[in-house]
Amino acid sequence: MTKQTIILSLVFLIVIITTISCNKKTYTIVDSVVTTNSKVSEKKPYLILISLDGFRWDYVEKYKPPHLIKFIKNGINSESLIPSFPTKTFPNHYTIATGMYPDKHGIIGNSFYSYDKDMTYRIRDRAMVEDGSFYEGNPIWIQANKSNMVTASYFFVGTEANIQGVKPTYYYRFDNSVKNEVRVKQAIDWLKLPHKKRPHLITMYFSDMDDTGHKYGTKNDKELKKTLFELDTQLGVLFKGIEKTGLPVNIIIVSDHGMSTVPISKFIPIEKIENDSLYTSINNGTIINIHPNNKNQINSIYAYLKNKESNFKVYKTENTPGFEYVPKNKNWGAIQILPDFGYYFLTTEGIISKKKDTNTNFGVHGYDQKHKEMHGIFYANGPAFKKAYITPSIKNIHIYPLMCEILGLDVPSNIDGDLDQIKSVLKTEK
Repeated sequence: MTKQTIILSLVFLIVIITTISCNKKTYTIVDSVVTTNSKVSEKKPYLILISLDGFRWDYVEKYKPPHLIKFIKNGINSESLIPSFPTKTFPNHYTIATGMYPDKHGIIGNSFYSYDKDMTYRIRDRAMVEDGSFYEGNPIWIQANKSNMVTASYFFVGTEANIQGVKPTYYYRFDNSVKNEVRVKQAIDWLKLPHKKRPHLITMYFSDMDDTGHKYGTKNDKELKKTLFELDTQLGVLFKGIEKTGLPVNIIIVSDHGMSTVPISKFIPIEKIENDSLYTSINNGTIINIHPNNKNQINSIYAYLKNKESNFKVYKTENTPGFEYVPKNKNWGAIQILPDFGYYFLTTEGIISKKKDTNTNFGVHGYDQKHKEMHGIFYANGPAFKKAYITPSIKNIHIYPLMCEILGLDVPSNIDGDLDQIKSVLKTEK
C-alpha cells in the first residue's frame, strides 16, 4: 500500500467517524450514574417536573391559556407557590430540587462569594455552574439514582453539575437557544424508550415568561399574553404526547418566582454603596451581601452604610427581613442591603443601557416573598393527584418530599420541606 493510499484511507476513516458522531443524540449519559432501571424502579410511576421561569401566580387567571386551563381544571391548582428568599432563579430552582432553603443547600444567590473557595459564584460562569462542589443536599435526580432509577433533564438548575459525582442519566448543558418544541419532543421520546432505559423522572425548564417579564415588565399585556400563548401551545403538544404513551405520568408545573415592575427612574446605581477599601459587595439587585475586609469593623461599616440609606435599608445579616429562619451560612456576609420594594440596584452602565431602550418599565424579582408579586405557580395533574382540587398557597420547600412520595423514594432527614404540608394534593388511598 502506497503512502498516498494510506493517507486517503485515514482521511476517509476520520470522515466516517465524524459523520457518525454528528448523528448521535446530543444528550449525555454519565458513566457514574444508573443507566438501567432496577426491576423495582420499572414498576414505579413517572414524574415530569416542569419549571416555567418567572411565571407569576396570576398569569393563568389573567390571560387564560387554554391548555394550562384544562390541565389545572382536571388536576391541582394552588393559589400560589411561595418562593424562598431571595426570590431569585438559581436559589429557588435548587430549593425545589432539594427541599432545602438556600441557606442550607448553598446556592444563596445568582451570585455569591464562597469563603471556602475564595471566589465568587456567578451563574454566567459555566465552570462554576457545572462545579458540583458548590451544591449541597440531595437533589431529586440524585435521590432517584440512589434507588436505581433512570432520570433525565432538559435543563434544570444543578443538573449540569457533578454533584456527589452524579448527574441525571440523560442531561443537556444549558442552551437557551434550543427551541421549546425540541425540548418537548425529546421528553416524549424519552418516554418511548424501552422499559429498562426509560427515565421515571424528567425535569424540564422554559424561560419564556421570565425573558418577556424582564424585558417589558408586568403591565404589558400584549407581549405577556403573546409569549404565554406560544408557550401554552408547546405545553399542549407535551400533554398530548404524554397521553399517547399510555404511561402513568404525573406532571408538576412550578415556577421559581413571580415578577414586579420597576420604572427606569427607580434603579439605584450600585456604585453609591461600593467601597472596596472597607468591604466587598455582591449585588443581586434586591439584596447586596456585604463582606467586611476586617471582621472587627462590622459595626463601623454598618454605621457607615446606615448613614447612606436612601430608598434602601441596611441590616445585620441575622436581622434581615425576608428570611424564614436566622441565616447561618457564612457566605451571606455580615451585612445585607435591601432596596425598598419597587427599587432595584444596578450598575451605572446597566442603567444607561436601559435608558436607551424604548421601554421605560422593566421586570425584576428577588424581594421579600411577603409581596405576592413574587409568588409563582404550583399546578399538578396525573394518577397520583386529586382532580379539580384547589389548595391554598404552598411553600416551595415542600415539593421535594412530594416528589419522593410519588416516586417511592426515601426522604432525607435534613431537608426543610414537610410532606404533611402538601400531601392533601394526593389521592386518598382507599
